[in-house]
Amino acid sequence: MRREPLAPKVPEITALFWVIKVLTTGMGEATSDYLGETNLVLGGVVGIGGLVLALRWQLRRRDYSAPTYWFAVVMVAVFGTIAADVVHVVLQLPYAVTTVGYAVATATVFALWYRSEGTLSIHSIVTARRETFYWTTVLLSFALGTAAGDLTALALHWGFLTSGFLFLVAIAVPLLLWRLGLNGTAAFWPAYVLTRPLGASFADWFGKDHRIGGGLGYGDDVVSLVALALIAVLVAVVTVTKSDVQSWSAEPDEELSQALG
Repeated sequence: MRREPLAPKVPEITALFWVIKVLTTGMGEATSDYLGETNLVLGGVVGIGGLVLALRWQLRRRDYSAPTYWFAVVMVAVFGTIAADVVHVVLQLPYAVTTVGYAVATATVFALWYRSEGTLSIHSIVTARRETFYWTTVLLSFALGTAAGDLTALALHWGFLTSGFLFLVAIAVPLLLWRLGLNGTAAFWPAYVLTRPLGASFADWFGKDHRIGGGLGYGDDVVSLVALALIAVLVAVVTVTKSDVQSWSAEPDEELSQALG
């Protein structure tokens, strides 16, 4: 039986959190594409098997562990990319349609989460139900970001580098609004979703051939390995320093309630 957490099971939001998060999105994009081009069966085994294993470890823990948490994010990144690509390729749905579809699905989970719990704050992930909502949202946000990045880079023919800078500007908007007084939770989730197309666009720019979105052609395998090495180093840093461990608070979180009036 799954037991309730003893403390918040997601990291505190620091500068390193955003750096690692963007790296996981790029790594997930490059790894998924490499596996898909190398061996579809292997890609499916790694994507689905890795996701099940990682989330099982994460959900069974009762406290926050940086290696366990970021391993789960890495596998969600790989699976989310595979899921978005499969829907586009197998069902022959345009990127505009898949982007809108994943956006609606993400918004629906947010609505159900808030209706059930009264908050979307990452500081409130202290029950099994809230953690389930959290990881469902994370998974959908990766699929949404993948579809949105492919929409701008490929369907709209803007290329990977232009798309990367577009999403870099976009992610600065919630940060600026937060600095101007926007509620932290309301600013966090748009920025979180935008990390996916941001990291994936730059990963594709480094890895893909110039004929595909204007890439530099270093290869998806190289991009994946470099990103994974950087992730490992940064996760080791936060594991040792414990700089991303949230302090326990029994007070109810009302951030979003206040933001919505």
